[in-house]
Amino acid sequence: MSAIEKQHELQALEAERALAWIEGLSSDSAYMDDLRSEIAATRSAYVAMAVTEIATLRAELSGPQEG
Repeated sequence: MSAIEKQHELQALEAERALAWIEGLSSDSAYMDDLRSEIAATRSAYVAMAVTEIATLRAELSGPQEG
């Protein structure tokens, strides 16, 4: 999975959270807590994947380093 795919997953979860508020599910603490945890984990994974992809691209663009 790429960072962009993980970003789309995060956006879908955030849309789910917004819809839950609209539909009045914000009072279901178990559901909202689970959704909040899933959003936090997905956001952390997205950031890690994005940083890794950026570092990989920079390394590829820099080429081999001679020491």
